[in-house]
Amino acid sequence: MSLADWAQLLLFHLSISLLAVGGAITLVPDMHRFLASEQHWLTDLQFNQSVTLAQAAPGPNVLFVALVGWNVGLNAAGPGTSAGLGLPLAMAGALICTLGVLAPSSLLTVWATRWCQRHHQRLGVKAFRQGMGPIVVGVLLATSWLLGRAGGDPTHDAGLWLLTLGSSLLIWRTRLHLLWMLAAGAALGALGWV
Repeated sequence: MSLADWAQLLLFHLSISLLAVGGAITLVPDMHRFLASEQHWLTDLQFNQSVTLAQAAPGPNVLFVALVGWNVGLNAAGPGTSAGLGLPLAMAGALICTLGVLAPSSLLTVWATRWCQRHHQRLGVKAFRQGMGPIVVGVLLATSWLLGRAGGDPTHDAGLWLLTLGSSLLIWRTRLHLLWMLAAGAALGALGWV
């Protein structure tokens, strides 16, 4: 990767930072489009493995951004590159992506939170809060569709989609703890049903 590519990587992450409504995981579709489909800095498999590994690990939801950046840096070093070059490039990729995503949204959040607290009775503030709900749900559905199709053709994975629909309904209509649904999904997966 050239210096211009690294700058493009930073500018991309700075620009999508403000789209992270509902959490960093909502950035997955656009990050995949840019990093894997357009720039080919990552393969589909590398991208999906980065997101999956980061989501399985304990820690903040935004961890996948650093792991994706790490893999971009490793790929920039090239195959067979010594650890002396691969490690610094991987660390640079993780740092660029993480700072690019966190800096603008963090600054905007601090500013907007202070402003909304001062003007919480305004009709525009109330409307904004109510209007963001459907947007967050839509972006989360796009993320789940992208990650769901990574295993193959999503139209042929009826069991997985039924499990997803059932879990969504349980979350929406009951107070059942999420860990019970995760355990049920893990058990069904271990049995080979999904």
